[in-house]
Amino acid sequence: MGLGRFGGGAGVTRFLVEQGARVLLTDQLSEGELAESLEGVRDLVEGGKVRLRLGGHEEADFTGADLVVVNPAVNPSTDRYVRAAVGAGVAVTSEVRLLVERLPTTRVVGVTGTAGKSTTAAMLHHVLVDRFGDERVWLGGNLGGSLLGDLPRMEADHLVVLELSSFMLDGLRHDRWSPGVAVVTNVHPNHLDWHGSFEHYVGSKQQILEYQGATDYAILDASAARVLRPRTTRLAWLDDVSLQGLALPELRVPGAHNRDNARMAVAAAARMGVDMRSGCAALAGFGGLPHRLCTVAVVGGVRYVDDSKSTTPEAAVLAMDAVMADAPDAGLHLILGGYDKNADLSALAERAAGICRAVYGIGQTGPVILDHARKAAGGAELVEAGTVEGAVVAAKARVRAGDVVLLSPGCASWDQFPNYEHRGRAFAQAVALRES
Repeated sequence: MGLGRFGGGAGVTRFLVEQGARVLLTDQLSEGELAESLEGVRDLVEGGKVRLRLGGHEEADFTGADLVVVNPAVNPSTDRYVRAAVGAGVAVTSEVRLLVERLPTTRVVGVTGTAGKSTTAAMLHHVLVDRFGDERVWLGGNLGGSLLGDLPRMEADHLVVLELSSFMLDGLRHDRWSPGVAVVTNVHPNHLDWHGSFEHYVGSKQQILEYQGATDYAILDASAARVLRPRTTRLAWLDDVSLQGLALPELRVPGAHNRDNARMAVAAAARMGVDMRSGCAALAGFGGLPHRLCTVAVVGGVRYVDDSKSTTPEAAVLAMDAVMADAPDAGLHLILGGYDKNADLSALAERAAGICRAVYGIGQTGPVILDHARKAAGGAELVEAGTVEGAVVAAKARVRAGDVVLLSPGCASWDQFPNYEHRGRAFAQAVALRES
């Protein structure tokens, strides 16, 4: 259930076919909307091994199946098709649940958090590969794609890094599984449209700790420590002197929050047998991830920065702070807004109004953010831009040499884009178009 515009269902579809299953792939989106993702399973469809039901679901498909594999973005407790399957006695699972049931190694680090989990997982993977080689280290979950197809090449002494979203963790509660090493970068309200409440969101995050044993290990920041309940006494806190005192190199990714991500990555790597000093040194070569505070162009002395992965208010605030710390005298032009996840955007708007030269509202939440900013009565010029392209055009008319134009929306992209990657590419294309 759910191939998705990211193509997230392709890996599990191929895995199930390889196990001899007869697979029906169903998605509410049309074939045209899924054209890019369908390329990942095109050979299976043309070979008659996978049937497609696109543009909508049919309840009989769910109640007549032996197993329903649900995309993480689907809430099984509220979706009527999944509930029909459960009511008919059909087993329901997810890609990550199939994976953890079959991992041949217990040397697993799970990384979650409202913000920073992708970067922390990628940093950890970088450090582990530097120490053990890329043939022994695996990266998957929310970042890196499905690892189901790699299971035949995994061995008991291999190391696995899994980035785990709240959606993924919510499903794992049924398996009573937590990783041997758990990293929680932070916990703030997010995805309340899916979870329904902050309490439910916290309960999903709790699953990364819930089934740890006495010999397992957890690494948490202060916000996580306030709402989560570690089950192991083997703990490290981000504000511990031992972590804050790590001799980190100059990182290629900006911001104090990325230094915190690095500290947590090194602490996790240490639990997997990496000397902390060499772990820190390895991070000098970490170049960052796409759409996370990446400079896409410098034109006329103006720097254009893509932070489209910023899908929460907290992430956008961290991005603002990182840019201003890196260029304290720059005039900051910030593009905010997108899909409404029922998050409180008032603090973000107030912060932006106070430190930015201009704020450009886009998408569903753009007008709401600008309204909050007006009430905050900061010094920023407030511009209703509507779209990413419109924001770039409006910013181009206002910037001067030394300024920074930052796309850090603080909201998901789904109102105007299939995903944050498309949004980031649209920003880069708009910048290039304006300067061509």
